[in-house]
Amino acid sequence: MDIKEIQSLIKFVAKSGATEVKLETDEIKITIRTGSATGGHETTYVQQVPMAQAPITPAAAPVASAPETPAQKEAEADSKLITIKSPIIGTFYRKPSPDKPAFVEVGSTIAKGDVLCVIEAMKLFNDIESEVSGKIVKILVDDSSPVEFDQPLFMVDPS
Repeated sequence: MDIKEIQSLIKFVAKSGATEVKLETDEIKITIRTGSATGGHETTYVQQVPMAQAPITPAAAPVASAPETPAQKEAEADSKLITIKSPIIGTFYRKPSPDKPAFVEVGSTIAKGDVLCVIEAMKLFNDIESEVSGKIVKILVDDSSPVEFDQPLFMVDPS
């Protein structure tokens, strides 16, 4: 079981309302608990850690700040963007049907409630609507690709 499967399981348990789930295989044992006696919210995360790690040593001298690189400027610009994520697991489609145009393209202006794509899950086609207004900057998933819960689909500039 890899870390993505574990994370998906944790998210599923949290949304299901179950208070405790135990999973045990030959390789791993996981217990996930949500909710506590005090009414708070608690989730136990289990992660596999590599056996051999290099020791972490503190820096001996302070490092002078370097001039901003283009990658740093792009990262700063990306921090202003809003990421629209998949609310379900399924197959991502940019078009309502093969003979129709895509719902949105890079550069499209969208309003809250506009349909951005369709995700097919168990033979049901679910319209994914925008929760924000803005401009599509990036489309992060290819048409007809499988998507996971909470996977980034679009980057939107809200300004």
